[in-house]
Amino acid sequence: MATRQNSSNGKQKSPRIQVVLPEELCGALAELAEQESRTVSNMAKVLIQEGVKRYGSLEISSNQELRVQKSKTQDFINKLEKQKTKRLKGLPRRLKFKRN
Repeated sequence: MATRQNSSNGKQKSPRIQVVLPEELCGALAELAEQESRTVSNMAKVLIQEGVKRYGSLEISSNQELRVQKSKTQDFINKLEKQKTKRLKGLPRRLKFKRN
């Protein structure tokens, strides 16, 4: 859980987290931050926000697709169940297979 600290005026600060990054990832993050004229912490915040938003939208869209598939399947089942059963007329015909 993120920790919350109090500032000198008594207001609560935003929650803080600590993350351990590999050297390469930390270097890439620092380069991105420099290109965008941001601090490394702020760049990490922006990237996390984008990732969480993208992950959330993927999860929502996959749930919607699943609901659509289930409703299509249920509609198909309902249509099949509503059909009247038909009796076959006469004996089954013998099938002839052609040989090549």
